[in-house]
Amino acid sequence: CKMASRVLAANTDCKDQVIRFFLETHKSDVLQILEKDDAWKHYSIKISFMELCDHSPMTCQLILTHAQQMLQTLNDAFVKAEEQVIQALVQDEEDHYYTVKKQVHVRLCDFCSNTCGPDVSRFIVPKSEDIGKFISFSGTVIRTSLPKMLESCREFKCNKCNHTFKVEADVEQHYMISKPPKCPAPEFCPSTKFTKMESQPTKGHYYRDYQEIKVQEQIQKLEIGTIPRSICVILEDDLVDLCKAGDDVTVVGTVMRCWQPVAIETKCQMDIVILCNCIQVNNEEKSVLLVTEEMKKEYNEFWESHKDSPLTGRNIILASLCPQVFGLYVVKLCVSLVLIGGVSRMDESGTKTRGESHLLLVGDPGTGKSQFLKYSACLMPRSVITTGIGSTQAGLTVTAVKDSGEWQLEAGALVLADGGVCCIDEFNSIKEHDRGSIHEAMEQQTISVAKAGLVCKLNTRCTVLAATNPKGQYDTEQSVSVNIAIASPLLSRFDLVLVLLDTANEEWDRVVSSFVLGGSKLADSANSSFLWSMEKLRNYISYVKSLKPAMTPEANKVLSQYYQFQRQADTRNAARTTVRLLESLVRLSQAHARLMFREFVTLQDAIVSITAVECSMLGTALLGSGSPLHISFPADPEGEYKVQEKAVLQKLGLSTYLDRCSDPSESVRRLSSSQN
Repeated sequence: CKMASRVLAANTDCKDQVIRFFLETHKSDVLQILEKDDAWKHYSIKISFMELCDHSPMTCQLILTHAQQMLQTLNDAFVKAEEQVIQALVQDEEDHYYTVKKQVHVRLCDFCSNTCGPDVSRFIVPKSEDIGKFISFSGTVIRTSLPKMLESCREFKCNKCNHTFKVEADVEQHYMISKPPKCPAPEFCPSTKFTKMESQPTKGHYYRDYQEIKVQEQIQKLEIGTIPRSICVILEDDLVDLCKAGDDVTVVGTVMRCWQPVAIETKCQMDIVILCNCIQVNNEEKSVLLVTEEMKKEYNEFWESHKDSPLTGRNIILASLCPQVFGLYVVKLCVSLVLIGGVSRMDESGTKTRGESHLLLVGDPGTGKSQFLKYSACLMPRSVITTGIGSTQAGLTVTAVKDSGEWQLEAGALVLADGGVCCIDEFNSIKEHDRGSIHEAMEQQTISVAKAGLVCKLNTRCTVLAATNPKGQYDTEQSVSVNIAIASPLLSRFDLVLVLLDTANEEWDRVVSSFVLGGSKLADSANSSFLWSMEKLRNYISYVKSLKPAMTPEANKVLSQYYQFQRQADTRNAARTTVRLLESLVRLSQAHARLMFREFVTLQDAIVSITAVECSMLGTALLGSGSPLHISFPADPEGEYKVQEKAVLQKLGLSTYLDRCSDPSESVRRLSSSQN
């Protein structure tokens, strides 16, 4: 009793402080809500928890310990603030019409883990010891139920004394409304007979929108070997339909227990849920890391030091990618270009061209394919890694699950990787009828679902990195499609297809054995002390992905000529020389411009994208066919590029371009250090 009285007294003091807080810092929000027409509609106002904590620390402390009671106090305080604002406005503006909105919900957001501590802002599912606490939980939505309208309040009348009263629905009993054991009239009435009032309003407090979502822990933030858990989150009123499957969200709410109706001699089923107060969708932030001004300055200084030989600086970045694998210069170049990606665009008709690239690694066992997939999954902020043996159509796209008598959609790997990278190992192990489901996901970057009466479309804007072994011994006389038993429609969706053949090479075997036996300390192309850390590389990729380099006329001309050359070749591969080839060249050129920290796609970027695609054109390659497995980092990258540039331009009949690009630094404008 003493504790309850203390909370009640503190609650009264906090209410006055919160009213002053609204009037001082959020008066414009109060006016905006007062000007609305519909008085029964639900309105929300977002309040920074840290800002409220600076104004009233006692209020925030009570919110964390007595969440439900204090949240209602915040809502009541906002209504009081509305009334005070109206009283002041009526004296000044007699003609303006304002109405007090009763259905206002104060949403708390911006919980800082450094200030609030790990008990409040967390990435793991709460347990039974957290019941009653107010927390902020970040995760990924894997399932959403259909929105419903539930009765949240019912009005009864006592049959004896005619006293009318309301009974609120109990959230912990799945919104069950139970009659009280006796009449709650102020004057004593022993009656237990009540009649439900038939004429009830259909708006406001009596009915509310309701939805359940299932939020799973983020895999990349868990320890290795930990199975991600999930928790049910209850959304009410204007929070309904704010998110969909595959979204990264931050849920702020109260941890509660929910149980089914209790029956005699039956075990009570109880679940832990979060009654949501505020939900924020972090889709725009899931692939963007915090890049400080010091990091930007460091990147600019790095490129400034390599302005005379930019390709040497680029190779230092490439050597930092998957450093445990020796050599494989072409593979590291292609993986970096695919992870960075191009610029997505939309034409006037509304047709969108994807900017994400896809890569397929085909090779013999022991060529390091899985190493690149695992490293890429660790490098990107949002990633999903899976194997083709255990993946089905539903597991890759979306599945329909029946829960509590209704069908719900649960997101698969491609949907969960939206905005990141999806790594699929043993790609050829996916069954034939399951491969067709990812055609739309890779090109249109959406998944159209029509299952169990649920028709919707989900986003799959992700990069696909796949690895597979050839079907038996790789036959160089046959096409890639025949060797790996993948149909041409699916194969054409990959921007790059690298074939890694483990052929006999005495010099290569000697160098690799020295690298392995030396504990991976052998320098590849640059001194190992100059290699970037994974954290620095992750921040750099996240930073350059925000750049949008523009195409130059020289780059457009070279890419167009190369596309026409491949189309007119006598031994061309029909699966690899479609219009998608030209789109892939544009994406790879833009990705290389981003990698080189440029704001324009130059002739050098176009030539490098052509050399990358050349590795996929085994039969019609301009530069000759060679296994990317045995290509190490060049000792003179600038000189080797000149040789490749001359060979490509002469083959395409564009020798006049050789004189224009004698000094790449003259035709390239670097980004200034002040540009974000």
